[in-house]
Amino acid sequence: MKVENAVFPQPEQAMAFFGGAEDGPFVMVNLLKFKPKAEYADGSDAHLTGAEAYARYGEEVRKLVEGLGGKIRYSGHVTGLLLGEVDELWDMVALAEYPSLEAFRAMAMSPQMAAIERHRKAGLAGQLNIRTKPGPGF
Repeated sequence: MKVENAVFPQPEQAMAFFGGAEDGPFVMVNLLKFKPKAEYADGSDAHLTGAEAYARYGEEVRKLVEGLGGKIRYSGHVTGLLLGEVDELWDMVALAEYPSLEAFRAMAMSPQMAAIERHRKAGLAGQLNIRTKPGPGF
């Protein structure tokens, strides 16, 4: 299995993701890898770690998610790996619940998201975003 972190989806990925059928609420699993030091395009806040820069984004995105009727279900630091193998562990996991694909798309394309995107870019080395739906079991 190939695992590749990215900061932005390729256009084909975004088209396939947002072009899918609307099927109600879902939870996005975010596996996050931070830069050691924040890298703002204007050179500001060079004293911050990548995690600190991303935390600025995270607080504002939480407000956006809640504003559209979603919620942050969980966020926590990755502390170990019991099963499987990856070259390098992610730093953090966050689970965000969205009421619909359309709500997620609207948030992603909003001026409010554009206003906070600089913190995400400054702090994030890469991530995986995995869309999940409730299923039988557990």
